[in-house]
Amino acid sequence: MNANSLWVRLAGPEDAESLTVLINTAFRRAEGFFIDEDRIDLEGVLHLLDTGKFLLAENSDVLLGCVYVEQRSRPEDSVRRAYLGLLAVNPDRQRSGIASDLMEIAEDYCREQGACFMDLKVVSLREGLLCFYGRRGYVETGTSPFPAEVETLIPCHLIEMSKPL
Repeated sequence: MNANSLWVRLAGPEDAESLTVLINTAFRRAEGFFIDEDRIDLEGVLHLLDTGKFLLAENSDVLLGCVYVEQRSRPEDSVRRAYLGLLAVNPDRQRSGIASDLMEIAEDYCREQGACFMDLKVVSLREGLLCFYGRRGYVETGTSPFPAEVETLIPCHLIEMSKPL
C-alpha cells in the first residue's frame, strides 16, 4: 500500500521491538502530563500481533508511524465491527499527515475485511484527539473507565467513538 510517498505494510513479529519503541516514544510525548509509564511493552506488542494487525508507515525503510486494527465482531453480531488503536507517529514527523494517511488506510483495510463500523477509544484528557477523530466522521458513543491497573497523575476515563465504514 502506498500513500503520499509512504509505504504502508503489515507488521510481523520481527517488527515488534521497533513498534514498541515507536509507540512508547510517541505516547510519552503526548501523554506524559497524565501518565508516567510506557504505553506498551514488547510482550504486549507481540500479543497484539497475534490478535490483530499493525499497519506500518515507512519511508526508505524508516518506521514513521503505525496503527493497530482488529476485527472485533462476535458470531452473534449482525454487523461486523473493527477496532482501531495505538495510532502513533514518530514525534519528529507529527503534523505531517502521516496519522491521517494511516487512518484512511486502516479504514480501507478493515472495510475490505468486511467491517461495517470502526470503533476506537480516546483518553478524555486528549481533547485534540476528539477533534482529530471527529473531523474524520467519528462520533462519541459512550464512555468506559480507564484501566485500573494503570496509575494516572490526573483522573481520566475513556471516550468511545465509532464511525460507519
